[in-house]
Amino acid sequence: MGFSVTALPSGGFDGDVPGFPLSRVSVYYVFKDEGKTVREFDEDATQERFARELELWAFAWSTPQAAAWARESWRWHSVAMWVRTAALCESSDAQAADKNSLHRFADQIGLTPAGLVGNGWAIAADEVAEKRQEKSADDEAAPKAPPKRRLRSVNGGG
Repeated sequence: MGFSVTALPSGGFDGDVPGFPLSRVSVYYVFKDEGKTVREFDEDATQERFARELELWAFAWSTPQAAAWARESWRWHSVAMWVRTAALCESSDAQAADKNSLHRFADQIGLTPAGLVGNGWAIAADEVAEKRQEKSADDEAAPKAPPKRRLRSVNGGG
């Protein structure tokens, strides 16, 4: 049995984005009051965290890897956990273990070079864009020839 690689579209995934499968996580404001630790629910921070998760979810589903996830719905929870962990790691609440988890989730869902290899995926080269860049570079490098004929205005004539 040979190893095959699945080519993912370099332009990203342009299909339907599934709904975010995780419920909203509550964010708490933690502080000391007379020596006691107090946790108060923070509605604004909860809303902001969820909004950020939805942004990251949309970003994740625009990547080339999403073309593979779309065919494998069993991966969606791992993608959502990467999103949740990424949002947490952007906050001051993140611990070292959260950042380690973020990297592990990224590997699992193919968002790192090692994850691409581990999943048997490769992002396809965009040959049309490469040709366009080559042509553009050739056009810039070629000396411009002066025009062969020029028009002149002539007085009178009439």
